[in-house]
Amino acid sequence: MSIDFVVSTSDLASSDLASPLLGSPSVASPSVASLSQADFRLGVELLPLVSIDLLLRDAGGRYLLGLRGNPPARGSWFVPGGRIRKGEPMDAALRRLCDDELGLALHRDEWRLHGVYEHFYDDNFAGEQGRSTHYVVLAFIAQLPAHLSDLQIEGRLSRLPAEQHSGYRWAHPRAMAQDDTVHPNTRAYFPEYMR
Repeated sequence: MSIDFVVSTSDLASSDLASPLLGSPSVASPSVASLSQADFRLGVELLPLVSIDLLLRDAGGRYLLGLRGNPPARGSWFVPGGRIRKGEPMDAALRRLCDDELGLALHRDEWRLHGVYEHFYDDNFAGEQGRSTHYVVLAFIAQLPAHLSDLQIEGRLSRLPAEQHSGYRWAHPRAMAQDDTVHPNTRAYFPEYMR
């Protein structure tokens, strides 16, 4: 497995951040399409997937991690996130993933682009070795809103959705750097702590 960093927000001009890619679409989008498992498997083999990872930070500088229950990266601590669906505007994907992965309704204005990354895996969503997966990941970062501060209490994390993660915890990037159970793709979001 390899991890390649593509671009950080510091590499972008302020005009790039105002591009249509990062804002709401100005034209109506087609309805979100779905694929059969066979078609999706073929797509994963032939194309990179575009996804969003959610870097949710608490007041102590810790980030929310979920213990992955599904491949790829099953059994690793990872920031929540997921794929953008065909025909799904990015703002809609961000809202859906906040709801699906966090059970939270965070407004788009609370998130900022942290960077664009690539993730490579030796298996796919079905855990099939030798059927690699390539993701282009838009990592968004947000501060945990004050009205949700009770989520900082470890016992309260059990109320978060369990479809993708079998558990949740908060971790500071310094601790992630020393923890081999945190996936390298998650640790790559915090290079200043990985030296």
